[in-house]
Amino acid sequence: MKRIFQYTLISSLALFMIACGEGAKEKKGSLGDKKAQLEKLKKDMATTSAEIKKLEEEIAKLDTTAAQQGKAKLVAVAPVTIQDFSHYIDLQGTVTAEDISYIAPSNGMGGVVTAIYIKEGQFVKKGQLILKMDDKVLRTQLNQLQTQLDFAKDIYNRQKNLWEQNIGSEVQLISAKNNVDAIEKHIATLNEQIRLYTVTSSVNGIADVVDVKVGEMFTGAGARGPQIQIVNNSTLKVKTSVPENYMSRVRVGSPVIISLPDAGKTFNSTVSLSSQLIDPNSRTFAVEAAIPGGSVRPNTIASVRIKDYSAPTAVVIPVNLVQTDERGKYVFAVEKDSKGRTVAAKKPVVIGESYNSMIEIKGGLQAGMQLITAGYQSVYDKQVIQIDAPVTASK
Repeated sequence: MKRIFQYTLISSLALFMIACGEGAKEKKGSLGDKKAQLEKLKKDMATTSAEIKKLEEEIAKLDTTAAQQGKAKLVAVAPVTIQDFSHYIDLQGTVTAEDISYIAPSNGMGGVVTAIYIKEGQFVKKGQLILKMDDKVLRTQLNQLQTQLDFAKDIYNRQKNLWEQNIGSEVQLISAKNNVDAIEKHIATLNEQIRLYTVTSSVNGIADVVDVKVGEMFTGAGARGPQIQIVNNSTLKVKTSVPENYMSRVRVGSPVIISLPDAGKTFNSTVSLSSQLIDPNSRTFAVEAAIPGGSVRPNTIASVRIKDYSAPTAVVIPVNLVQTDERGKYVFAVEKDSKGRTVAAKKPVVIGESYNSMIEIKGGLQAGMQLITAGYQSVYDKQVIQIDAPVTASK
């Protein structure tokens, strides 16, 4: 009897293991089908969800049991208000100086620097001497001409004295005078050339760049950029680039709010320049706005907000309250039905501009209407609702 029991137990275990193995094979064989089915359900999820919601709404309208038992949907509401609305274009810009002078040699050729009279960061006045270039050759010529002039004047004075004594000819006197005049003109020309070997500032400002030393060649521009740059911080502006689709909405005089995060400053300004040229690479156009001089350093990054639209008396609501279906945009408001119950009412709306999480409503809503602001995503048209902690309009 004991052996029969053991045999029966072993047989049962063997059959169980065979069955499990076959079951595993069967499960393994159907894994691909299940994955394909799951993928199909995921693709149809949006459509299925919409159909489910629609059926739930239809069933809820027909089945009034919940409403009869007083199980209304709990929502929060807020009144529709009239307020000023503005739309801004948010951009990034750079502070630049109105007057930036790139110093160049006056002689047009440059020369070897023999003396520098300013340092980087120093304030420079207009006309102040900045540096001198080597003018030895010209000064040697000037000394020679000065010697020639002294000799020519001596000859002229001698001829003049003889002429006054009726000795000599008038031609000799005139020739001596012309020789003096010619040398003097040559000296004047040479002095002007020597003057061009000195470099002065053309503006008042700060010597922002002094990238040249005594003994180096000064040409105005080196391998690293301008050799001497004078910046006048008394007049500053912010430059930015605006996408071309805003070209008809941004013009000279448009209000601008300029923020300088690093400096902790904000300025109200207006567009002073709006370029009519579109950059073919970036598809943008240049815009400039002035800011107070001395307020910040050039090349500082600025946050630029250009007002391109405003409505002084607009219906404005949070943008997240606006929903979309196949018929367009809508929101949920609060109404009373024929039985005096508080219900959700689906209100089609015409939207305008949106900015900073708020949107302008151009049609469909009026001041004083109550909008559902919490729970609006899970209600349907004519659903009985219960208002929780109504919000009053802020002043």
